[in-house]
Amino acid sequence: MLSNSQKIAQGWGLGFLLLPIAFSQAAEQIGIIQTPAVEVIGHYDNSIATYNSASSGQITSGLIENRPRLRNGELLEFVPGMIATQHSGEGKANQYYLRGFNLDHGTDFATFIDGMPVNMPSHAHGQGYTDLNFIIPELVTRIDYKKGPYFADEGDFSSAGTARMTLANHLQKGFATLTAGSYDYQREVVADSMQLSAGNLLYGIEINHKDGPWRQPENLQKFSALLRFSDGGAHDGFSVTAMAYKNQWNATDQIPLRALNAGSIRRYNSIDPSNGGDTERISLSFAKHHTDKNGRLDLNAYVVQSSLDLYSNFTYFLNDPEQGDQFNQSEKRQLAGLNLSRSWYTRIRNIDMQNKLGLQTRIDNISPVALYNTASRRRTSLVRSDQVQQVSAGIYAENSAQWTHHFRSVLGIRYDHYHFNVNSSIADNSGKEADGIISPKLSLIFGPWHKTEYFINYGKSFHSNDARGTTQTRLTGGEISTPVTPLVATEGKEIGLRTEIIPGLQSSFVLWQLDLDSELVFVGDAGETEASRPSRRYGVEWNNHYQLNNWMLLDIDFAASRAKFRSADTSGNFIPGAVNKVASVGVTINNWKNWYGGFHMRYLGSRPLIEDNSVRSKPTTLGYARLGYKFDQHTSLNLDIFNVFNRKASDIDYFYTSRLNGEPASGVDDIHFHPVAPRNFRLSLNYFF
Repeated sequence: MLSNSQKIAQGWGLGFLLLPIAFSQAAEQIGIIQTPAVEVIGHYDNSIATYNSASSGQITSGLIENRPRLRNGELLEFVPGMIATQHSGEGKANQYYLRGFNLDHGTDFATFIDGMPVNMPSHAHGQGYTDLNFIIPELVTRIDYKKGPYFADEGDFSSAGTARMTLANHLQKGFATLTAGSYDYQREVVADSMQLSAGNLLYGIEINHKDGPWRQPENLQKFSALLRFSDGGAHDGFSVTAMAYKNQWNATDQIPLRALNAGSIRRYNSIDPSNGGDTERISLSFAKHHTDKNGRLDLNAYVVQSSLDLYSNFTYFLNDPEQGDQFNQSEKRQLAGLNLSRSWYTRIRNIDMQNKLGLQTRIDNISPVALYNTASRRRTSLVRSDQVQQVSAGIYAENSAQWTHHFRSVLGIRYDHYHFNVNSSIADNSGKEADGIISPKLSLIFGPWHKTEYFINYGKSFHSNDARGTTQTRLTGGEISTPVTPLVATEGKEIGLRTEIIPGLQSSFVLWQLDLDSELVFVGDAGETEASRPSRRYGVEWNNHYQLNNWMLLDIDFAASRAKFRSADTSGNFIPGAVNKVASVGVTINNWKNWYGGFHMRYLGSRPLIEDNSVRSKPTTLGYARLGYKFDQHTSLNLDIFNVFNRKASDIDYFYTSRLNGEPASGVDDIHFHPVAPRNFRLSLNYFF
């Protein structure tokens, strides 16, 4: 049953969607308006008759290269309504917010690089862990995003949305960039491409160091490299890509608000200065595509080897008053996968159709994935250690049909099957489990009429849960436990429109709803999976991209949502961490005489921190700016400013129990937050060759 607020929202939303149709038809009949030809130039490819939902789109390299980034994870902030934050050291995966979710480190949002998945299931720190630090951002040429579970080719982790990043095959010019900034920030990048035989060979290398504003210097030491050979073009071609990444850092995890208010620590202090981590990742991937008069074939294969050791202390001296509560999450992983799809173009009784079949397989071997108690990064005891093998296969079919000039449909169905094999140091938790799930999809697209298109979308999807939870019968403290559901179903609905009725403006409006069967959560610092209640999220999004002229682009995006548990409980029905409002405004200037740059401001609204909504986070508003000048065709200089207004705000907030020295043994309930960095600067010298 819909609540009154949902009925009102959907009623107003439906009226909003129908209003442009009625207005444009009436205006055409009496001759008030004539729809002009519209050509939106710039940094988006979200035009009419391009996508199957109003909340899908594409970001091109023009915008990516002109917006300043504090961290790699902010590449996902190009997805309208997405916020990337951090609650620890910058070598760790970011925390993400979208559509009423605190997505943790990636659960319910799927991310891919040239078809290779970034999300890591059954991860030592969090389910769906999405670490984008291995990417060299300058080599990302396109980001395609889709929100909601409406697409047959998207499976695990995609309920809230998907982002697919595409890397460059060749560069128009090679480049070298030297960056220096506040708090001993240093970054060097060099990349170039050259013709090799009939193809292109591209390479990129990045070296990065920074200390940050923290009293305990972050001392981040990062190295990334890419080597890619490609041949062919848009209709037929292939690429082979090798990537390598290594990072180590000190971390300042969230701090208790009471300690800051009492003056016992300063804003950029840490309680346990020995927190931090180190990680490595290498990958090899192959991609091929072939288009002929009958359709298209796509093949993608990849192998990845990665490792992570993460040292954290969130509760300080609550569990161990002598040595402290630091713990080490550790894993070593090998994974391999294959994606294959084939589409066919047909015409039946004057109806143009495209049919598509796809297969996606993946195997993860994690040996071990372990949790240790530690003191100053020295292991003192083992909590649990597991060997995990997770195998998945998904098959899907999709039919797209153009029924009339103003109506098309996309019907899809997907089946996923998972097999889990866990060998645990806690004998009762060893075992095997399997599960499968069917996910139907349907999209109806009406128009365009007067450069306006209308969408109705429905779909089911899922996210997998940590393999260890599927066989878990005993907690680390010895208590009896019930295994969790391996695959958690989700159901989404959406109505929306996309319009270009105003020349130069691409605008979309969406009403959406998403139901989860369970808010199952993996608790990394306990090595256990906890089941929570079913939930519902719904909201509205309004996105606008306006090309004022050939050198200035304006972005205005707004999203509001509501998230609640669907079953009553005395503790309350609010979902902790669920974002309710997100807004962003950006101005991008490109090639205005010799100048370029822009300004971007984003707002992250207040969130409930506990179920009864009695404790909430404060909102956070941050501004970034860039000013650049091109001296000639070879040399440019740009200055980036982060936290322009020097706001004392939080990247993220939590509410839980912790204990500082001298406090009661039972600990103190408090807000714990990670502060945003103060205003800081980065100056980059770019040389093109």
